[in-house]
Amino acid sequence: MLTFEQLAETFSPGESVMEELEERGWSQRDLAAIMGVQPSVVNGIVKGTKPISLDLAQNLAAAFGTSAQYWINMDTAYRLKPQPHVATSVRSSLYEAAPVNEMIKRGWIESAQDVEVLRSRVEHFFDRPLNELESEPELCAARKGTDYYEKPTSSQRAWIRRVRVLAKAVQTVPFTDASVDTVLEKLRPLMSHAEETRHVPRVMAECGIRFLIVEHLPQTRIDGVCLWLDENRPVIALSMRYDRLDYFWFTVMHELGHVKKRDGFAMVCPDIDLVGEKAALTNQKPEFEQAADRFASEHMINESEMDNFIVRVKPLFSKVKIQGFALRQGVHPAIVIGQLQHKGAIHWSHSREFLVKVRDIITTSTLTDGWGQVLPNIS
Repeated sequence: MLTFEQLAETFSPGESVMEELEERGWSQRDLAAIMGVQPSVVNGIVKGTKPISLDLAQNLAAAFGTSAQYWINMDTAYRLKPQPHVATSVRSSLYEAAPVNEMIKRGWIESAQDVEVLRSRVEHFFDRPLNELESEPELCAARKGTDYYEKPTSSQRAWIRRVRVLAKAVQTVPFTDASVDTVLEKLRPLMSHAEETRHVPRVMAECGIRFLIVEHLPQTRIDGVCLWLDENRPVIALSMRYDRLDYFWFTVMHELGHVKKRDGFAMVCPDIDLVGEKAALTNQKPEFEQAADRFASEHMINESEMDNFIVRVKPLFSKVKIQGFALRQGVHPAIVIGQLQHKGAIHWSHSREFLVKVRDIITTSTLTDGWGQVLPNIS
């Protein structure tokens, strides 16, 4: 008699039954009549959908002249043998390569019960096959610590892809080498009042820079990114992860620093934890990120004047002194507070009443994806 292990390596009870029938010239209906069961029972055994009970094993043994143990062993080995679940394997690959549920929730792709349809929608979103999703050579992710760059997560890749696709819908004038300097001149007067941020998208577009806001995906910690659709079409995208005026302006100016240097053209590196308690110190970053930090600080508040203010006032940064310095610089007090925090002169909890919210203002005039707003897919 075949052993349990040998049976597990051979075939299913249904295949054995079919061989027995062919050898005798019987049909399934013939066997059902011989065994005194319904034809559906024999058909279920042949298809593997009908487990072989002790009674069925004894009945098959009587019909074919074998032992009941033979059929019991064969059925047990067949049902314990791992069966392929192709759809599950494909879904597993999809969910590893992309944040599928979040993409469906945000309206970036449509849901689908058929796994192959879902796969095609994910691949269409990224414009590449599933097996190439994790191998985008032009992407990296910045991290705090010694190893500053790491492989981007699936959610970070999806967010950047969404930015790239939506940016195509933003209309601008042609970009030139003088565009960033022109933008800086036009943005400076807008820094004194939170309501003026609504003009930022228009100013950017008038100088050839596509500007948009895409809500971050969970666990991405992306604050902003500079990328290029081609060598003459720069894009700045913010996530507005923190709804604060100082955060908004520092991120905008940091990304403008990247545009000025044409960072993000060959390698897209989203800015992660750009501000806040988890932010890396400027001197812990690679040179091009340090340059973008310096660019942002210098074009919000003159660096030497900021340093002089810190030396004169530290550690007694009263609200009155902060407001006075902000007035002289022509900026909102939140920008001064943000710079003091960025330089480590005050704690992140200092004077939070000045850190006004700005997201509802800026999103009224900006192409925005998120916070319940679903945009159509753009090819």
